[in-house]
Amino acid sequence: MYQLPFEVPEMTYAEALAHVRGALRFGICPLLETVEDMLAELGDPDLAFECVQIAGTNGKTSTARYTAAILAGEGLDVALYTSPELVSYTERMEVGGRPVSEGAFAHGVAAAKVAGERVNARRAAAGERPYDITEFDTLTVAAMVVFAEAGVDVAVLECGLGGRWDATSAAKSIRSVAVTGIGLDHTRILGDTLEEIAGEKAAIIKPGRRCVLGAGTAEPKSVEDVFLARAAETGVSPVRPGFRVTKRPHRLGAPLELDVMTPRATYAELAALKPAYQAANIACAVALCEEHLGRALDPDALFTSVVQCPTPGRFQLLRPEPPVLIDACHNPQSVEAFLMALEDVAPARDERPVLLAAVLADKDVDGIVELLAGAFPRVAVTQTSSPRALAAEELARRFSDAGAHVVGTYPTVEDASSALCGESYVACGSITLAGELAAIFR
Repeated sequence: MYQLPFEVPEMTYAEALAHVRGALRFGICPLLETVEDMLAELGDPDLAFECVQIAGTNGKTSTARYTAAILAGEGLDVALYTSPELVSYTERMEVGGRPVSEGAFAHGVAAAKVAGERVNARRAAAGERPYDITEFDTLTVAAMVVFAEAGVDVAVLECGLGGRWDATSAAKSIRSVAVTGIGLDHTRILGDTLEEIAGEKAAIIKPGRRCVLGAGTAEPKSVEDVFLARAAETGVSPVRPGFRVTKRPHRLGAPLELDVMTPRATYAELAALKPAYQAANIACAVALCEEHLGRALDPDALFTSVVQCPTPGRFQLLRPEPPVLIDACHNPQSVEAFLMALEDVAPARDERPVLLAAVLADKDVDGIVELLAGAFPRVAVTQTSSPRALAAEELARRFSDAGAHVVGTYPTVEDASSALCGESYVACGSITLAGELAAIFR
């Protein structure tokens, strides 16, 4: 069993949150050496278990959750590292299907803090510039310590950004990887074209690893070529699972039914209480678990794992009457998937409830607004507490310019929730909106 190689003064959860949030000042620093050196300083906790890594613009969180659930159904002790959280930072680290305790989270952050201080002290003594240790660096190292001390068999790691320079890529025990799909996102860091972004995510395909390519990597052809070229270069034979939706849900809470086809097996009559867009994510997770285990899955265990897997913030009903539905779609590709799912359960536009929208300013705001404006008869707008949030007044103007009927503009999510408390609404446009509403309804 892994043990810390040096003494670590314990933190309270509040102290851990203060340290993590303080690291936000460094923003995003694409540098793997920071996490690599911190893990080495801690005695390589990432070598205490195997890792499965998942990248992609859309669908990677759901795919990661399904992967963790399926591997647990096969009898493994599984951890899950995902981001961002909806309500609590502890949600980013799960062991055995549950978020870790506040104490375990704080312990992991304390270990990462001390490791970073030791590494930077040594760099300063050698005349080298200390690392800027980001929030995600800290959390990734903390998660590795928590998972190692928990004695898990495998950790499912969701990339936070890209793949090549993502902090999760510092883990030395990654055996299997998957890419769900590609869209324009984080262009300032990953590149301005789909092909450039694909190249950053394709970097997780490395010699000796098993690889699954999700449905979203197949189009356009130029994107598919990037992944196939990387696979050929590294001597990896990627797997592309197939799936067939046999029943689409036509009301909230109705099941999606599908068959999944892999090179090893066909799994018929899988079911999930989810919208149809989850079919591609389920198929990707099934193939990824097969590749990691090197064998076909137990069909009965697979059915149970899929149908019981939670996907918080994804087409999630927070209140049944009057209904409040949230979805964490936050770019045009995920908005399109959300609207396709909405079409199944509420095909008549004029009968749909009010849309509550909030968008982050660094996203494709016009692309998101254009899609949503015509899909709802009435629109209300707000802004989240994120420093990246687009001002509600500006979002209202863009919706109006796109032809939407804007019925309310609210400075906070809490104000919007209070104003809409007596009616049904659908909320989407950013992950932070879904999270703040989930916290209100918890």
